[in-house]
Amino acid sequence: MEELFYQTYTIALPIVLTALMGYIVWLLKNQKKDRDANSKGTMLLLRVQLIEYHTKYMMLQEIPSYAYENFCEMYDAYHALGGNGMITKMKREIDELHLRRKEVEQNEKY
Repeated sequence: MEELFYQTYTIALPIVLTALMGYIVWLLKNQKKDRDANSKGTMLLLRVQLIEYHTKYMMLQEIPSYAYENFCEMYDAYHALGGNGMITKMKREIDELHLRRKEVEQNEKY
């Protein structure tokens, strides 16, 4: 009886472990798909917001410090998610706008 139990155990255990590992791999793949979709969606939302900021403040020819800080933080998150391209050019333009604004503020003090 003990030998039958041992034989069953040695046959069933690898089968059960293989099935369990297959299920875990399947779960991980599905989670990766969800994470990828969430990352892509987040990146697209950030891009829309960055474009809106760029359009607004370039038209105004100035950007408040809080908006500049928000823009930079959104850009960093966007870039970390893999975004680049035209938004990088927009970031440079916003940086120049912010630097020009600081120069104007300093000149007004004197």
